[in-house]
Amino acid sequence: MAGVAAIPVRIRLTLAFAVVMAAVLATAGLFLYVRLGAALDRTIDRNLRERSSDVRALVHRGDARLAVRGDGLAQVLDPNGSLVGGTVGLDHPLLTRAEVSRAAAAPIVVRSRSVPASDEPARLLAAPVETPRGRVVVVVGESLGERADALESLHLALLIGGPLALLLSSLAGYGLASTALRAVESMRREAESVSASEPGRRLPLPPARDEIRRLGRTLNSMLDRLEAALARERRFVSDASHELRTPLAALRTELELALRRERTPEELLDALRSAAEETERLSRLAEDLLVLARADGGQLPVRPERLAARELLADVQGRYELRTCEARRPLEIDVQDDLELSVDRLRTEQAIGNLIENSLRHGRGRIRLHARRRNGRVELHVRDEGPGFPEAFLDHAFEPFSRGDQARSGAGAGLGLAIVDVIARAHGGAAHAANLEGGADVWLELPERSPRASSTQDSSAELRRNE
Repeated sequence: MAGVAAIPVRIRLTLAFAVVMAAVLATAGLFLYVRLGAALDRTIDRNLRERSSDVRALVHRGDARLAVRGDGLAQVLDPNGSLVGGTVGLDHPLLTRAEVSRAAAAPIVVRSRSVPASDEPARLLAAPVETPRGRVVVVVGESLGERADALESLHLALLIGGPLALLLSSLAGYGLASTALRAVESMRREAESVSASEPGRRLPLPPARDEIRRLGRTLNSMLDRLEAALARERRFVSDASHELRTPLAALRTELELALRRERTPEELLDALRSAAEETERLSRLAEDLLVLARADGGQLPVRPERLAARELLADVQGRYELRTCEARRPLEIDVQDDLELSVDRLRTEQAIGNLIENSLRHGRGRIRLHARRRNGRVELHVRDEGPGFPEAFLDHAFEPFSRGDQARSGAGAGLGLAIVDVIARAHGGAAHAANLEGGADVWLELPERSPRASSTQDSSAELRRNE
């Protein structure tokens, strides 16, 4: 099998074509040979019947000698098998006594019989005839030499023409395979030169609108997706490096200032508080990056449970009550009492908490948590009364490290909405953002009954970071 796999495709196609063509030619040759033989047999039998009819008419009138006139073989035998008359040179009966006895009762055909004084076999037709002297048997025959010569000529033509036709058809098949695979080879050479250092290169497409063109178009689409994914990965790494560098630089600065000269206990305490804040920022950023990495790998754990929407939003409201009071930003709930959904409580609370954090940081006025059922799904909305999102930002609001203008960027790494989106998708839902007449609206669209539950590993320690 390994040896077969190493043979080029065009050779394998040509060999397969040659095998099939050889079988077709052999079948066609055999069919022609058999059909020609049958046609010649029918012609000989028809000639024998006509000659037998003529000779029997003569014998019936009592002219036995007339039976020997003309070409071919002819004999008249009595019921005992003795020769009464026949073709000159045929001195011995052509039939045996048993065959004469059978022919006296009904016509018989002897398919092949060696004839004395002749090198070629003959086919014989014997039939009874009533004469004034009693019943006799008329035997007529025709040489099978011409039949054998015709079949031999056909056999020779097939032996010469068959291999020649097979060779020509195999060469034609090789040419067709080479032509068809030329586009594949062109794509292979181009694919070999495609690399990350030269983005934008694509495989050449053949002019024919066939399967190979569709394959090339599919591969080019795959290259587009891979190139886009690589660009996102590079941007992600670049943005993550930038976000990690900022708190690390601040932490390093705080520590260097604290060590530069003697400090009072109060100054050291302030430096430690600042370092702890930057460390906390680093920790949150690392956890956010871990969540996004798990989501990209399809391993973000969710463990759905049946929850009342009011209970879910009330828990989030309780956690943010102190902060919203300090910010003088009322946090209200608007939800139906009978509305339920199947979600991972911790993941969903994390997502809603990220939206509240975003509203506290960038929005203004009242924050409203609203839940409703729509088209068989449950929507969890977080609305504020701020300036809203820039229109250009809405299309990529849920991409990692995406930010709006300076009025809505502020602190943060730009990962909050991205995490909201991956949590929604992990539940089989989606995240959306829109501007209202007086503020922004961001919501999760979740299934009322969760279609799946991913990993069962406990993720509570990771999820509590936004509390």
